[in-house]
Amino acid sequence: MLALRPCGTCSAAAEPREWHACAPPLAEVTVLSTFVAQQLAILHVGPVDLRLDAGRCVVLRGPSGSGKSLLLRAMADLLPHRGRLLLDDRPCESFRAHEWRRRVGYLPAHGQWWFDRVGEHFADPDTVDVGALALAADIMDWDMARCSTGERQRLAILRLLANRPRVLLLDEPTASLDRDNTRRVEALIADYRAAEGAPVVWVSHDREQAKRIADQILVLEHGKLAAA
Repeated sequence: MLALRPCGTCSAAAEPREWHACAPPLAEVTVLSTFVAQQLAILHVGPVDLRLDAGRCVVLRGPSGSGKSLLLRAMADLLPHRGRLLLDDRPCESFRAHEWRRRVGYLPAHGQWWFDRVGEHFADPDTVDVGALALAADIMDWDMARCSTGERQRLAILRLLANRPRVLLLDEPTASLDRDNTRRVEALIADYRAAEGAPVVWVSHDREQAKRIADQILVLEHGKLAAA
C-alpha cells in the first residue's frame, strides 16, 4: 500500500488505498464536481480506488496493454465492470445511461464520425469556437473526408466539450497533434476545468506533457495504480 502525501488544501484524509487529488477553491465555477471510483475492476485491471476533486488533473501513464483505455471506459460505464462509481456522491446506477455518459465525458483515442458533414456532429455548430484550436472558420461546412487526422482529433475535443461534461476522461487527446496544437489543447482543457470545476483523467505517454498539465501522475501497471 502506498501512503498518500498530506493534503495542502484541506484537512480531510483520503481513505486507505484511495488516491486523493484535492482542489483549492475555484473562482467563478459553475459546478464543482467530485468523481469517485471504489474497488473498480474490469478484466485484468483493478480493483482501483480513485477520488478526483473539482478542477484537478490526474495524468494516467503506463505501458501499452496495461489497461488504461479499459479503465477509462469502465469509468464512463461503457463496459461491464465491478465496483462503484459516484458523481457528487450519487451512484452511477441512479443515472440513466445517457445521462451518466453526458456528465462523465469520455474521449476515445480514435473518435467516431457518423455523418458526411462536420457540422452535423454538433448540436449547435454556430456556437463552437473552432478558432480556439486553430481550425478553419468554415470547417463546420466541410465534408468529414476532407479533415486530416489532427483536425478530426481537435474536432472530437470540441464535440466533447460542447456537451459541458462535469468530468473529462481523455484517452491520449493530443497523440496525433503537433507541438503547437498540443499546447492549444492543453490550454483549452486547463481553461475548461478551471471554469467548470471539472476533474480530468488524461492518458498520456508523454512525460514532459505529464509534468506540464498534471496535479498528480499515476502509473497503471499489472492492474494496479501507483504514484509515478
